[in-house]
Amino acid sequence: MDERKENSPYDGLAWFYDRYWGGSGYRFHCFVMGALEKVLLRELPPGARILDLCCGAGHLTRMLFDRGFRVVGADRSLEMLRFAKRRTPGACFIAVDARSFNMPERFDAVVSTFDSMNHIMEPRDLELVFRNVNASLPAGGVFAFDLLLEEAYEVMWKKSGFFLEDDNACLIQGEYDASRRVASVRLTLFRDDGGWERNDVTVTERFHPLDEVLSSLEACGFSGIEVRRAGADFYMPADEGKGRVFVRARKREVEPG
Repeated sequence: MDERKENSPYDGLAWFYDRYWGGSGYRFHCFVMGALEKVLLRELPPGARILDLCCGAGHLTRMLFDRGFRVVGADRSLEMLRFAKRRTPGACFIAVDARSFNMPERFDAVVSTFDSMNHIMEPRDLELVFRNVNASLPAGGVFAFDLLLEEAYEVMWKKSGFFLEDDNACLIQGEYDASRRVASVRLTLFRDDGGWERNDVTVTERFHPLDEVLSSLEACGFSGIEVRRAGADFYMPADEGKGRVFVRARKREVEPG
């Protein structure tokens, strides 16, 4: 079931993401599972239905699937989803834009990680995502997501680097514009896939102040909102945990009159 047909700007990044930001040597998703265990998973019944929104190449989807949850992975990038489907053939995957999806089914929980909500560049679009998530949950269903705060961009995103391997090379240049609250990483990728090819990809994220995010969640029908911080409420190494929080919100049982 593919609801989206146009290309995603992250299609050209999929192989790099799968190898370097999700491979066996990169343990971010293991730390995310530890955080989700404390924030959400312990309260879910066996076989609960979970939507992994903005699932990327499906690393977390696979971990949830292996735990016995019934998981649907959703992402805008068809190339990312190809990796995800190969990783977990038994799971369901759909191509959707988080700002405009409409699921015919309801999930016990929705999760979204790897600062996916920071990839939503406009506050009004973030509100659209929250409303779509709310509509995909039953009353009392839980939405859990991670979010990068400004200190993460000020410290971790102002870095550059280069590496070279036998079949690929990458130049990475990061920056953060505090006046616009916009962070970007420019990747110049070279890959030998039967011949060397170059691909330039820019990943952009936005710092959304936490108070604005929480207010938007409340306006979109969530309550019981909690914020858990890396280092204080769950373990995550400095490179991944700096300025990272997990937000947990529950769909209201009854809308206020």
